[in-house]
Amino acid sequence: MARIAGVDLPKNKRGEIGLTYIFGIGRATAQYILGKAEIDLSKKVNQWDDEELNAIRNIINTEFKVEGQLRSEVQMSIKRLLDIACYRGLRHRKGLPVRGQRTRTNSRTRKGKRKTVAGKKKAPKK
Repeated sequence: MARIAGVDLPKNKRGEIGLTYIFGIGRATAQYILGKAEIDLSKKVNQWDDEELNAIRNIINTEFKVEGQLRSEVQMSIKRLLDIACYRGLRHRKGLPVRGQRTRTNSRTRKGKRKTVAGKKKAPKK
């Protein structure tokens, strides 16, 4: 089993897809890494030999921030926004969408489960 940056890569997936299991590596980055290591994109993870694995590890370690290091950097960026109390920081603090999305409808992922508010009672007709 291939283990890179503390993540077990799935054995029977193509290398391009398998590398995306690492936090901070997407399809384009995976293609770049495999191209630089001169490994065929369609080659499955379990077909990689030790030299290819070491080449991939070296490229990832030298050129990219992944997993814990990247997560902590993202958290520090969010903390900085909260500390300076900018608009984006306030949106993070309130748990609302940060990037300008509408909130009248949608945005359930950020806001959580609906909290029903009782409607106003209509005035009786005379």
